[in-house]
Amino acid sequence: MKTDYSKVDAGPIFFAIWHEQWDANIQHHADQGVIIQIRSTEKSGEKTLLQFNCFHVQQTYIYDPDGKPKICQIDPIADGNPIGWSIKQLKTRLPAMLSAAGYKKVAANIDMEKIKTVLRQVEQLARDKFKNSIQLVKHNRGDHIFEAGNIRFGLELRTLGDDGGLAIHVLTDLCGSASHEYSEETEILAFDCFRLQPHYHYGPRNKNLRYYWDKTVVPDPLEWTLDVLKAGKLGDMIRCAGYPDVAKDLDNDLVRDLLPTIELKARELQPIASNSGSFK
Repeated sequence: MKTDYSKVDAGPIFFAIWHEQWDANIQHHADQGVIIQIRSTEKSGEKTLLQFNCFHVQQTYIYDPDGKPKICQIDPIADGNPIGWSIKQLKTRLPAMLSAAGYKKVAANIDMEKIKTVLRQVEQLARDKFKNSIQLVKHNRGDHIFEAGNIRFGLELRTLGDDGGLAIHVLTDLCGSASHEYSEETEILAFDCFRLQPHYHYGPRNKNLRYYWDKTVVPDPLEWTLDVLKAGKLGDMIRCAGYPDVAKDLDNDLVRDLLPTIELKARELQPIASNSGSFK
């Protein structure tokens, strides 16, 4: 159970609010955002009664997370902003939701006037954490640069603690071209083909959705990355990272013609992996 959170008391219950990042193949899926929990304090300790996952990709709410959880979806189209939707339900449906979660006695003892008062603080905390606690990352651009129209690839050998390996950065210029002093070179995708914890990022400076490779299925992350690029998936990945205009202007033929040169340099820096996932 999460113990590092902002707490808002409301009589027999309290609200726990924090920001959390999930990684694909470690947690349920790649995502990040704010979690709002409704908890009670019992002799045996704290118990979570309801949970709202106000995330970027998949928004859900959960009845009785610590017991027999029932997971429901928040529709981002019909329901709108997940924080706003969750606060609205807490203002108008909290007793019914607590009862549905199996906590009718708790529902009968809450003071809804007090709940509505403290929800202003809950909402403020949730919105602040959603905006200011997002986990982003800024990598180096790479030591070997390959221009490909409106994007470029940067390759480097990275070390991260006791891990490391080849990193492939996909970069573009936002807010103008490189000739403009106000342009911003932004990393839109990153493939960290590491020895121990290989992973890749969608939008490191946007939503930073991280996918960790299953090394049993993908013993050589660099080979997987090169295969995906050769298969023409780059545009879709850039779009998923949150840059549809960059994807629209991508020259797939130019990228395809450049890939053999990129692969040659990549394999020079990081040879083919063994089946164990360590590099030869």
